[in-house]
Amino acid sequence: MKKAFIFHGTGAGKYDHWFPEIKKKLEAEDIEVARPEFPTPENQSLENWMKVLEQHEMEIDSETVLIGHSTGAVFILSVLEEISTTVEASFLISGFTGPLHDERFDPLNESFAEKKFDFQGIKASSKEFFVFHSDSDPYVPLEKAAELAPKLDANLELVANAGHFNTESGYTDFPELWRELQRFL
Repeated sequence: MKKAFIFHGTGAGKYDHWFPEIKKKLEAEDIEVARPEFPTPENQSLENWMKVLEQHEMEIDSETVLIGHSTGAVFILSVLEEISTTVEASFLISGFTGPLHDERFDPLNESFAEKKFDFQGIKASSKEFFVFHSDSDPYVPLEKAAELAPKLDANLELVANAGHFNTESGYTDFPELWRELQRFL
């Protein structure tokens, strides 16, 4: 791995949660890190997020690791459908497909999550997948991760009492993620 992309989720930004700490640790290992800032919640759509990624100066290639949180994890699935290379690994934290049955988030996530995914193509675009989920996530039910992991031939890494892996849940660092990322250094 020489590059890493960190994709935030709905209502967050590149300076939130554990993103700065993981960036710092990766950069200390001479990994180039990109954290695009996507429009959210205003103007949030898959199309608008893809435009931001297309305009980013760093490109995704075979030496890239993708890391996504919540809607950012769902965004990775669409990115993998579009790219013509195979990345080193994809880390999906609190990821999901389909509606969450939450009127606060379903309209914002619809273009990302409520579509038919090409899981064969997605699996061909990433050498490995890691699905992290918490048994206490207040936004994304555990069932969503249990549905997603088998579609990607990924192990589901269940983290006890981690909430939504956000600052509110005490996640300004993410040791479980860092442990797995180190395999690619």
